[in-house]
Amino acid sequence: MKYGEIIVNEFDVDKDLEIWPNQHKRNYIIKMTLPEFSCLCPRSGYPDYATIYLEYTPNEWVVELKAMKLYINSFRDKHVSHENSANEIYEILETKLKPKYIKVVADYNPRGNVHTVIEIDSLKMAKN
Repeated sequence: MKYGEIIVNEFDVDKDLEIWPNQHKRNYIIKMTLPEFSCLCPRSGYPDYATIYLEYTPNEWVVELKAMKLYINSFRDKHVSHENSANEIYEILETKLKPKYIKVVADYNPRGNVHTVIEIDSLKMAKN
């Protein structure tokens, strides 16, 4: 394997998703577009592709961008549904960053005449 494949395959979200202290007290929004998300269908094994849109208002922490890239790329060989991938990304970032606001949108490319968009927005969802 090439060095990039090794890094992605060995990525451990618990120890490798680096976060940094937010140095600003004002409210601001960080927006990321991750256009090359891929994972594998848990039923068929066929690849699924999506653009992930992430936005959050930091509280005390921000996510380091290279670590975010590696985390997103770690899904490429994972068998996971559209819903579960979007919810995992949301839950990991919500847990690690504890942002004031967070929204994750997973916009999957159509496959088999079905286009799926999963949206999780902390302002629109009731806390359980």
